[in-house]
Amino acid sequence: MIRNPKDLQRYTAEERANHWIVGICFILLALSGLAFFHPAFYPLVQLFGGGVWARILHPIIGWLMMIGFVLMYFRFKSLNRMEPADREWLDRVGEMMDGNDHNMPEQGKYNGGQKAMFWAMSVCMLLLFVSGIILWRAYFSFPVDVVRLGAVVHAAVAAIMIAMIFVHVYAALWVRGTVRAMVYGTVTRAWAKQHHRAWYRQVTGK
Repeated sequence: MIRNPKDLQRYTAEERANHWIVGICFILLALSGLAFFHPAFYPLVQLFGGGVWARILHPIIGWLMMIGFVLMYFRFKSLNRMEPADREWLDRVGEMMDGNDHNMPEQGKYNGGQKAMFWAMSVCMLLLFVSGIILWRAYFSFPVDVVRLGAVVHAAVAAIMIAMIFVHVYAALWVRGTVRAMVYGTVTRAWAKQHHRAWYRQVTGK
C-alpha cells in the first residue's frame, strides 16, 4: 500500500517484528495455559497437536517470548521513563475516555497509560518467567511448597497479563491510526500532533 511521504515513521521493521513475535508467543501461551488451567479449556491442546505436545511447547514458547520481551525492554525502556506530564495524564485519563483529549498534557512518543502498561508488563513478565522455571519440572527440581507457590503466582500473573493485553488491544483499536503504526510503521502527522504532540515536535522540529 502506498503511504503519504509526509507520514512519520513511528516503528522500524525490526521493532514491529519484535512486537509481533512477542504478541504471537503470548497468544499461544495463553491458549495452552488455559488448557492446563481448567478442564473446560482442555480441548485447546488440539491446536498444539495434543496434550503432550502442548506441555512440551508451552515452556519453549515461554522462553522465546521472554527473549523477545527482553529485547523490547532494552529497546524502549528509555522512552518509558515516567515524567510529571505522564502522571498528570494519568490523573486526567477520564477526560480522554470521555472523548475530550484535546486539552490533555502534551506527551512524548508514549503517553502515561502506555508507560504504566510497559512497566506493569515488565514486572509481570519477570514473575511469569521465574514461576514458569519453577514449574518446569522436566529440567528443574524445587521443593513441593515452592512449586505450589509458583503455580499460584504463574496462574495469577497470567490472568492479570491476559486482562492487560485485552486493554492494550482495545486501546489500540479505539485510537484510530494506532494499529497502522504497528503494521506499516508509520502514522499521519495529524495523528502524531493530536495524540503525541511533544514527540511530533521532536521528530518534525516544529
